[in-house]
Amino acid sequence: MAASPIHRISLGEREIIILGTAHISKDSAAQVECLIEKEKPDTVCVELCNLRFEALKQKEDWQEMDIVKVVKEGRTALLLSQLLLASFQRKLAKKFHILPGADMLKAIEGAEKIKANLIPADRDIRISLLRTWRKMGFLRKLTLLPEIILSLFFTEDITEEDIEKLKAQDSLEIALRTIARRMPEVKKILIDERDQYLAHSLTQAPGKKIVAVIGAGHVPGVIENLGRTIDIEPLLTVPPVSPWFKMVGWLLPLFIIGLFVAGFSLSGLKTGMDMLLKWAAVTASFSGLGALLLLAHPVTILVAALSAPITTLHPLIAAGWVAGLTEATLRKPKVNDFLNLASDITTCRGFFRNKITRVLLLVVVVNLTTSIGTFVAIPVVMRLL
Repeated sequence: MAASPIHRISLGEREIIILGTAHISKDSAAQVECLIEKEKPDTVCVELCNLRFEALKQKEDWQEMDIVKVVKEGRTALLLSQLLLASFQRKLAKKFHILPGADMLKAIEGAEKIKANLIPADRDIRISLLRTWRKMGFLRKLTLLPEIILSLFFTEDITEEDIEKLKAQDSLEIALRTIARRMPEVKKILIDERDQYLAHSLTQAPGKKIVAVIGAGHVPGVIENLGRTIDIEPLLTVPPVSPWFKMVGWLLPLFIIGLFVAGFSLSGLKTGMDMLLKWAAVTASFSGLGALLLLAHPVTILVAALSAPITTLHPLIAAGWVAGLTEATLRKPKVNDFLNLASDITTCRGFFRNKITRVLLLVVVVNLTTSIGTFVAIPVVMRLL
């Protein structure tokens, strides 16, 4: 007989009732509705941060997103990763005919119906993703994106029986299940740290009876941490960019400029000019190729190519940002792109077709191809010395 997903914990005079759910399970959504109606708690806590809480309640928020501002503020990779994770969950939800986050929506509706306090108890998703990214080594980062994309877009082998089994895991953990075993830092930040944060939120929640609706994968960790004194400041701190990364970001352009100086001073004007031309040709070709692969506007392809020889020598500017801003200006996303975003992110074709996600992909791809072009161009230039 399957263990009950409902757990009752007493903390002094307070009772905390935890319901472990699968975020795309019909049964879980029904259990949430029944539990809140039966228990009539003072407070309902949901496994959502404020950002996801607002996104779940107000679907039209996508229409207010300023894609140009996202690129300018350097939040492209962060937003793209959020959309990729949302894509995985929505694709499964579409396959099994249930609204993604239905368990959380039922919890929100139930709390509003009985006029209970409603608390988004989870840590900000942006902090979770940034902490994960900053804690990972360079080689880990290189292997992460392709594995996430593969796990997100290939879900055909998952059955409805598997979905019920997934109540033993959190949705983010599911999305990263193929790599979590080899990347303990991913599980630690996305699962273990959030267990502590959720437990802290439940402990601080007002009222004598609290119902908490959380992914079942978090239940053991949350129960283990309930009642403990948890310092959440470290859990909310985003590690700074590695000083080594910053150093390389400045030293590499200085090294390349040094090559040009050496070419002009040691080998003469002709060699120096040849080095500059070779550098411009290689970096421009790779940057333009990245834009071409995304079928960007012809002007965007030209701008990406022309900017690459300069941006590769400046650590504070990236060719992908220039290309993304140009594309967003020339092919400004329309209302339909925002309205269709939720459905478009569930397919590769939709991801490519939607002007919002195409701009995000363009920034990432052009930055990647330009970086490759930089490392290809260095030995080409050095041969001319």
